[in-house]
Amino acid sequence: MKIETIAIHAGNRVDAATGAVIEPITLSTTYERGEDGGYPSGYMYTRIANPNRASLENVLSKLEYGVAASAFSSGNAAGGAVFQALLPGSHVLAPTDMYHGLRNLLNVVYKGILEIDYVDMSDLQEVRNSIKKNTKLIWLETPSNPLLKLSDIKAITDIAKEHKVIVCCDNTFATPIFQNPLKLGADLVMHSTTKYLGGHSDTLGGALVTKEKNEFWDRILKVQELAGAVLSPFDCYLTVRGIKTLPYRMRGHLENAKQLTSFLKSNPKVEEVFYPDFGGMLSFLVKGGEAEAAKVANSTKIFTQATSLGGVESLIEHRATIEGPNTKTPRNLLRLSVGLENIEDLIEDINSAIN
Repeated sequence: MKIETIAIHAGNRVDAATGAVIEPITLSTTYERGEDGGYPSGYMYTRIANPNRASLENVLSKLEYGVAASAFSSGNAAGGAVFQALLPGSHVLAPTDMYHGLRNLLNVVYKGILEIDYVDMSDLQEVRNSIKKNTKLIWLETPSNPLLKLSDIKAITDIAKEHKVIVCCDNTFATPIFQNPLKLGADLVMHSTTKYLGGHSDTLGGALVTKEKNEFWDRILKVQELAGAVLSPFDCYLTVRGIKTLPYRMRGHLENAKQLTSFLKSNPKVEEVFYPDFGGMLSFLVKGGEAEAAKVANSTKIFTQATSLGGVESLIEHRATIEGPNTKTPRNLLRLSVGLENIEDLIEDINSAIN
């Protein structure tokens, strides 16, 4: 099946009892045991497994060309499960430009537990030179947040394999439509399903997809089962519904983002534009510093000033203020999640705000 067909059918099951074409939401937290004490339905307790979660995990694994997936209560919970599966004292390489929530998770929760170094993942020699004897994980995020920097997934995974290091790639910005890290050598793919996969800014979630079922994947699943960071049946249902339109939504995000990038590059009040030529995310620097950037963010009418991304509505955000006092993000940077509104309206909105 091609990706549009996978997106529509791999996360859905016709209900055997009623014939309902759309899989119903199973809210029960517990399941009847058989006379022998077993679980003939295959389900025991919803923290361990749920039919809606199984459907979501099936479509996720197929979209990313993996063998299995696991749905979590948030993107940070998914990333955290990878970090928890590492043994104390393990060395982790992470990007200098990455989502601040996961960076803070590493710096705060895993301080003193994991050894962490941040490197420029676009510099392959720096990546190679930063690997130590106890390096166990390379965490990639490409395109990065918020500078949209690209990393060579294939080249980095080749380096990692030389040292038997696991590679996990955050594919939230690119989505499976534009990039498949497992096909490029990564061991794991992570998503904040809150973003493009859900697609409507109304459900929180995260996911991991694995290239193979191995000991490390088993440890991740055990972390999730025991800690309980699972996605609710209703959120699974909403995410599956969002994924059905993902291929077509991403084409719209791409087209709008490209046209908006062209407009911004030609605007004399824009210092620099960051866009990797695919996806719906872009950032730009406003001439005049932080005050001018804040003025633009406060002046838009269609773009909503809010955090997050990936919904059908367009968002604008001054990233430095959300990332905190230790941020390395330029103070005049604005990040845009380009939605699916009419592109002429979006360009006019940004143009009015800048001028």
